[in-house]
Amino acid sequence: MVKAIQIGLGHWGFSWTKEVIPKVPTVEMVGYVDTSLDATARVQTELGIDPKLCFSSLDEAAKHTDAVLAICTLRTEAHYPVVKRCLELGYHVIVEKPFTTTIAQGKELVALAKAKGKVLMVSQNYRHQPAPIAAAKLIAEGKFGAMNMVSIDFRRHGPSQGYRYWDMPDPLLADMSIHHFDLMRYVLNDEPVRLSCRTWNPPGSPFHFHPSGAALIEFSKGTMVSYRASWMNSGPVTPWAGEWVMDAAEGQIHWTSRDHFREKTGPDVVTLQKLDEKPAPVKLDAVEFPDRRGTLNTIAGVIATGKVPVGFSSGEDNLGSLALVQTSILSASRGGDWTEISEVLG
Repeated sequence: MVKAIQIGLGHWGFSWTKEVIPKVPTVEMVGYVDTSLDATARVQTELGIDPKLCFSSLDEAAKHTDAVLAICTLRTEAHYPVVKRCLELGYHVIVEKPFTTTIAQGKELVALAKAKGKVLMVSQNYRHQPAPIAAAKLIAEGKFGAMNMVSIDFRRHGPSQGYRYWDMPDPLLADMSIHHFDLMRYVLNDEPVRLSCRTWNPPGSPFHFHPSGAALIEFSKGTMVSYRASWMNSGPVTPWAGEWVMDAAEGQIHWTSRDHFREKTGPDVVTLQKLDEKPAPVKLDAVEFPDRRGTLNTIAGVIATGKVPVGFSSGEDNLGSLALVQTSILSASRGGDWTEISEVLG
C-alpha cells in the first residue's frame, strides 16, 4: 500500500477524489491539499473526507503526513511550481496532463526527479484502455508487416456537448490533441521527426481560438500519420480516442477507444483486415484498472516494486508528447510550414 496526498481539489481534482482514488486499492490517502476553503469543504461534505486529513498548503501536509506519493490534479499552469516543490520535498509524483506549459519546465522537472531518485509520471490515461494496448502489441509483433500510413479522425461539436472553455488558447492542440499525440507514440512505439499542421476557426464558432485542425506527421521509421480533429464538427461523434485506421504492407488495423457520449457508452473495438479479406474483430483482454485508475495503480506499483512496465508514461517519456503539441502549434502559427520536432524538443 502506497501512502499518498492529493494536491488540487477543484473541478477535475474533485473527480479524482470521488471517481478514481477510492477505486485503486494499492493507494492509501493520508492527506488532501487545496488553498480554496470551498474546494476543501466540498470534499468533506460530499465525499466524507476527514477534516483532519485536509491542509491548506503542501508544506503543511508534508509536516503532518507520512505520504510518499503526491497526486497533482491542478490546473496546467500550476503543474510546474507544485510538482517542483513536491520533488524537493521528496515525493514521487503523478501529475495530470499536459505535463507542463513549456518543454524547458518539463526538462527541469525530469532532471530534478532523477537527481532526487523519485518516480515522475504523467497521467496519460488513454494508454490504459483495451484497444490501444492491443494495437500497440499488434504493431510490436509486426502484424501485417511494415507500417505505412495511419489515419486518425476526432469529431465533436463543443457548443452542443457542454464544452465551456471558449477562451482557452489552442483548445484543440493543447487540450485535446495531447491524448491523440501521446497515443501515436505509444501505439507505434516510435518518435515523430517533423510535421505540418494547419488550424482554423469555422464561421459562427464561439471559440476565441482555433478548435479545428489537420496535421501530417512523419515518424522516424517512415510511417506517415494523417490527423484530422475538430471541436466544431457536425458529423457523427467519434470515441474520445478517435477513429484509427493503421495501414500496413499486408493489411489494416482499425480501432476505437473510450466510446462514451452523454448517457451512451460502448466497448473498445479492434478489427483486423488482411489484404483482400473481410474484416475480423479482435477479442480484447479486460483491463483491471482502466483509464485514470490505470495510471494511479501503475505508479503505485512502480513505487512498491521498482519495476517499470512497458508503456510507462514517465515525465521523461512525456516530453515527446508535449513536443508534438508544441511543434503542431508552432507549425500552425507558420501557416502549416513543415517543422522539425527537434526545433522544439532540442
